[in-house]
Amino acid sequence: MDRVYYPKNVTVWEVLPRDGFQMEHNWIPTEDKITIIRKLAKTGIKNIEVTSFVHPKAIPQLKDAEEVVKGVQNLEEVSFRALVPNLKGAERAIFAGVKKLKLLLSSTDSHSLNNSNCTVKVAQENLLPIVELANNKGVEISGSLTVAFGCPYEGKVTIDKIIPLIEKYKEMGIKEVSLADTTGMGNPAQVYEMLGALKKVFPDFNFSLHLHNTRGMAFANLLAGLSQGVTSIDSSTSGLGGCPYAPNAAGNIATEDVVHSLHEMNIRTDIDLDELMVVARDVASYFGRDGGSFLLKAGQNKDLHQKPKKQVKLGK
Repeated sequence: MDRVYYPKNVTVWEVLPRDGFQMEHNWIPTEDKITIIRKLAKTGIKNIEVTSFVHPKAIPQLKDAEEVVKGVQNLEEVSFRALVPNLKGAERAIFAGVKKLKLLLSSTDSHSLNNSNCTVKVAQENLLPIVELANNKGVEISGSLTVAFGCPYEGKVTIDKIIPLIEKYKEMGIKEVSLADTTGMGNPAQVYEMLGALKKVFPDFNFSLHLHNTRGMAFANLLAGLSQGVTSIDSSTSGLGGCPYAPNAAGNIATEDVVHSLHEMNIRTDIDLDELMVVARDVASYFGRDGGSFLLKAGQNKDLHQKPKKQVKLGK
């Protein structure tokens, strides 16, 4: 059997402040959002998707995006990214001081119509002025494809749907694309084969994975991605999150689960897992639940090491 080679280092993008917060119906005070982000930064997490500049009526929970960004601007060691669905959102994000934007695009027309109220073709055309604005302002930009492995309305998404969308990103000058298993429908073979095919067509692209753990497949899919050279992964502390337009979608794979597993495999993340566990417990306590974190239930491997029992000598 051929040996599987994994990268020595993996970059973790923390998405709790966007993906996790957006699914909460009860209002999270702005100061609490900022506090949680600051706690995450103290664990050594250097990359955080801080919010989304979506219309307040679409996701009321994120209507304070500008205030949140302002409240964490002095965390200079952290790279912040914001999700932007349209030009107005991009303008707001850049004005607020965000230095990296992530574009939002569905992989299927059905999901796009529910998520963006237009077809994929129209949605991608609408990204052009955002790219132009970002280039003019010197702001980094990356692309994404939601429901890249499975759509709740159309089922399995095949590579022939994905390649033209990434080709369009290439025409825009974007070579960093996140593939999102929004519905948790993907499987390791599918992830491995899709990434292998994409690497052949787009060898100079950086692909990352955004994995939801709806059916418990997220870490297996992550390993499939790592074996194809992926070195960037999105995750959410305590596993909170979901998608408003994907029925029954669970949260992202838990950051603490990712970090623990990678560290056990001698893959560096530069994140302090002990500190992260403290934050994960605080987050779960704050929201009254976690989103399916295994580590919050089972603990780290090292926590289970017990001293062996001493043999008791029986008297004669």
